[in-house]
Amino acid sequence: MGLRAKIGIAIAATAGVVAVLVGLLVHHHTVNSQLDLAGHALDSRLETTVQDRAAGIDTGRGLINPQDLPRPLRQLVERGRRGVYLELGGRTPYLWAAGRLGPDIVALKRPYLREQETVRALDRMLWVAGAAGTGLGCVVGLLVAHRLGRRLTASAATAQRIAEGDLGARLPRGGKDEIAQLTSAVNTMAEALAARLRAEREVAANIAHELRTPVAGLVTAAGLLPPSRPTEMVRERAEHVRGLMEDVLEVARLDARTEEADRELRPLGELARRAVAACAGAMGEATGSAGARDGAVRVRVLADGLVETDPRRVERILVNLVSNARRHGAAPVTVEVDGGVVRVRDAGPGFPEVLLTHGPQRFRTGGGRSGPGLGLGLTIAAGQARVLGAGLRFANPAGGGAQATVDLRGALRPERPAEEPAAD
Repeated sequence: MGLRAKIGIAIAATAGVVAVLVGLLVHHHTVNSQLDLAGHALDSRLETTVQDRAAGIDTGRGLINPQDLPRPLRQLVERGRRGVYLELGGRTPYLWAAGRLGPDIVALKRPYLREQETVRALDRMLWVAGAAGTGLGCVVGLLVAHRLGRRLTASAATAQRIAEGDLGARLPRGGKDEIAQLTSAVNTMAEALAARLRAEREVAANIAHELRTPVAGLVTAAGLLPPSRPTEMVRERAEHVRGLMEDVLEVARLDARTEEADRELRPLGELARRAVAACAGAMGEATGSAGARDGAVRVRVLADGLVETDPRRVERILVNLVSNARRHGAAPVTVEVDGGVVRVRDAGPGFPEVLLTHGPQRFRTGGGRSGPGLGLGLTIAAGQARVLGAGLRFANPAGGGAQATVDLRGALRPERPAEEPAAD
């Protein structure tokens, strides 16, 4: 049950309880007031009747020693007191007043129907007023709950956008209540977080940019060294540093959210094969024949699809996913194309739980067969997918291993019809 429903139910329940309590109080007060007034009037008439009979005047209004006098009132009169009693046992209620005159009991009796009808009419009015008040309370409660819920929902949505990397998202300011205080606190937190993240990204990008020229010189110098095992090690380390530096710069560009896709129509199966071939070439392996095996990675095209997308970015995503599967997973690694969906699966230990929960995070990754990495490959894949408007999901299938799914179905385009040969 949402907060809106809880607030609405609470206000409606409070309005209903208040209406019932007010109705009960009014009902009991009216009943007691009517009984007091009617009893006082009948007692005054009884006093007059007793005085007339004591003076020898018979007005014919009093009852002498009535047999149907209620027992409680008879006992009260026999003790020498005068009293009023409401008899409700029969079909018609009666109000009695009785007193003693010598050895006799003088009593007055009248129906109490008019007062009861008045109380019933009052009860009906109280029920209608209570129902109307409760209904109005429900409407007001729902309106208040809807307004509060909408503000809280907007706050939660903005906080989620900030968590997903939209550092410019802010909550609208307004009001002086607790939600306005929460809004101000969230905005302040977002501004501080954005400033810190921007500073960290700028530092990383600046360091990578400043290292670009020295690293390029280092790679060039390593290429001039005479062939030997130490030379190969120097070249390998230099290429690794250059690749890491380029990855950091690419992450910085993606974080700036200024990248735009250059879209072309390409078969998705072809892009998958090219990505696997590029990954195999980067690892110094031979590339297999068209489609069966590309190095140690199997490419399966269940159903090819023509997609309008940026081929360079799609290949970059697939290269990073395949490289991650080979580095941290285990053979066999399979790239499966099914319409507008590409699945990269390995038989390794699976993705870490923190990645499945929070997604890829730079400089934070689990270990694999090759030890822990820096988390830049999957971070770049997620950033490139965001630029393309594609979906990227990570899962550990029930059969074991890890599976990354790239969803490009939104970029699928109908196949272009084959051109008919010209007539002779």
